[in-house]
Amino acid sequence: MRYHDPVLLDQAIEGLNIASDGTYVDVTFGGGGHSKEILKRLETGRLIAFDKDADAVRNSIIQDRDQFQFQLVTQDFKQMGNWLEQNNIGAIDGVLADLGISSHQIDSPERGFSIRYNSDLDMRMNTMEALRAMDVVNDYPESELARIFAEYGELRGSYKMARLIVSARVIKRIEKVDDLKLTIKSVTPKTGENKFLAKVFQALRIAVNDELSALKQLLQTSGEVMKSGARLVIISYHSLEDRLVKYYIERGGFDAEMVKDLYGNPQLIFKSINKKPIMADAEEVARNRRARSAKMRIAEKI
Repeated sequence: MRYHDPVLLDQAIEGLNIASDGTYVDVTFGGGGHSKEILKRLETGRLIAFDKDADAVRNSIIQDRDQFQFQLVTQDFKQMGNWLEQNNIGAIDGVLADLGISSHQIDSPERGFSIRYNSDLDMRMNTMEALRAMDVVNDYPESELARIFAEYGELRGSYKMARLIVSARVIKRIEKVDDLKLTIKSVTPKTGENKFLAKVFQALRIAVNDELSALKQLLQTSGEVMKSGARLVIISYHSLEDRLVKYYIERGGFDAEMVKDLYGNPQLIFKSINKKPIMADAEEVARNRRARSAKMRIAEKI
C-alpha cells in the first residue's frame, strides 16, 4: 500500500517555479511525493522538509541524498522560522504546504482519524503530544465543545451536540469512535451521515492539532523568510484553511479587511499567481478521492 499519493503534484511543482540552484522548503513532507519531484529539478540547490509525524519519517521514499541537498526535520512546521535562523539558512526560494491529513494517517485505524474504524479517539498528528481527541471530548466544557463544532466543523446544532456529549460522559468516558457516533446519533442526519460525521471529526482534529493557528503562523513566517519573487504554494482541503490562505495572500491579513498603513496604502506581502484556486481534474479525482476537495493557491513574494 502506498503511503500517500501527492495531490495536484504537477501543478504544485510548476507553481513553485523551481530554480536548479534554489533553496526550498516542503513543510508537510508526508510520504515525500512532492519533495521527490522538487529534488528532481535541483542541481546545486537544496530542499528542507518538515514533518512531526514519526510514521512519515519511517516511510520516507527519499534515499541516497547528501544532507546538504536534502534534510528532513522531524519538527512541527511552526518551527520553520526558528530552524532556518538557527541553521543559518538565508532567504529561501519557495515554500510548499499540502495541508490536512495523509492517506496513510486516514487508513491507519490506530491513529483514530477515520470514521470507518472503531479505534481510540486519538487524532494526533504528532503522537508524542499529550492531547488526544478523547481528552477534548471528555474534559472540555460544554461551551468550548460547542464552539469547536461550530467554528471548526461549521456545524449547526453544535450546542445540542455538546450537551449530549457532556451528559453521556458523566456515565461513561467516550473513548472509541463508535462511542462518539452513538452519543451524537440523535442529532446525526440519516441523509448525509458520513459527511456530517466527517465534519465532527474535522472539528476535533483541528482542535487537537491547533491546525488553524499553525497555518496562520506558517503564512506569516513564509513572508519573513522568502526572497522577493519566491513562490508560496498551499494546498488546502476545507473552507477554513482556504479562506485564511486567500485572505493572507490577497489582503495581507486573516480578516476580510485589507491591511493598510496609516496613509491607506495596502500592505501586501504576496501577489496572487492564480486568482481562483486550482482544483484536481476528473481523472485525478477518479485516481485519488482525496483530491476532490483540494484547492491550491499560488502566490509570489512581493
